[in-house]
Amino acid sequence: MKILVTGGAGFIGSNFIRQTLHSGKNTEVVNFDKLTYSGNLENLADLAENPRYRFVRGDIADAAKVAEVLANGFDAIVNFAAETHVDRSIENAAPFVHSNVIGTLTLLEAVRQHKTKLFIQISTDEVYGSAGTKDSFTEDQILDPRSPYSASKAAADHLVNAYIHTYGISAITLRCTNNYGPYQFPEKLIPLMIANAIEGKQLPVYGDGMQERDWLYVEDYCRAIAFVLERGKPGDVYNVSSGSPTPNLVVIKTILKMLGKPESLIRFVTDRPGHDRRYSLDSSKLRRELAWKPEVGFEEGIGKTVDWYLKNKVWLERARSGEYRNYYERHYTRREETFSK
Repeated sequence: MKILVTGGAGFIGSNFIRQTLHSGKNTEVVNFDKLTYSGNLENLADLAENPRYRFVRGDIADAAKVAEVLANGFDAIVNFAAETHVDRSIENAAPFVHSNVIGTLTLLEAVRQHKTKLFIQISTDEVYGSAGTKDSFTEDQILDPRSPYSASKAAADHLVNAYIHTYGISAITLRCTNNYGPYQFPEKLIPLMIANAIEGKQLPVYGDGMQERDWLYVEDYCRAIAFVLERGKPGDVYNVSSGSPTPNLVVIKTILKMLGKPESLIRFVTDRPGHDRRYSLDSSKLRRELAWKPEVGFEEGIGKTVDWYLKNKVWLERARSGEYRNYYERHYTRREETFSK
């Protein structure tokens, strides 16, 4: 199988590529990534010379570049490419519309033109809006996004559905809860809290910190994507979750305890506008139809994540300082120039 992974230099995309290439299957992967601020090729430095892996720099909203890459022929596209940070979307929604809406539209049109066999859209639980105290959203829930980020992802989901029904493309949408684990860019909650705690800095917590998120270890999500890629039903939507929503404050206190740091480092700050109180997904469809289930529990996953960041302080320092951005120029320019030859 030959797969195009868009946004593969990011957190989940890079973990998916690594898991795919280490699966023992003879799968070829092309990583197509614009390398925005959170695209870090150091995430995949150990795979750079793998003969079944290749990187191409490009924007999914660039129709000419997308067509050039797809001309090489792929069995499937897995679209991770997206702007994802809610706070940034509140400050400026335009990049989110460009990548998440126009970018997805451009990919879908290319899929239609090149008759790609399968398109997998990586979406988010945030398209459903905030769940009630005991509610868990199912796949048929009406979308109710509350931030510019989630609105852009909901728009992309609607486009995927429209292309399925209008043009007959083969596509599947995955909506997942919050992921965590190795290589996550340190603007996100868990790596930010780990990084600040390691350095003895204050840990900023929005509001009362009791917003609930259904945390899923990234390797479990990557397994779910692989399951759907192999035997998911085209045209369907699948929720992916651990099934155990946990308040942010509990997550943060768990991190502090594992690092032996005092809870006095916690600093409560003004809540962000439109902050959803609770996310919770019902993933019984995926579990029932594809026999997937999470294998890494919350305590184990947080422990593994804290341990990874402690062992990879150089990666963390380079990610926080922006040094990683020079990696492409040092290692990949020639490789990209020879891609289509």
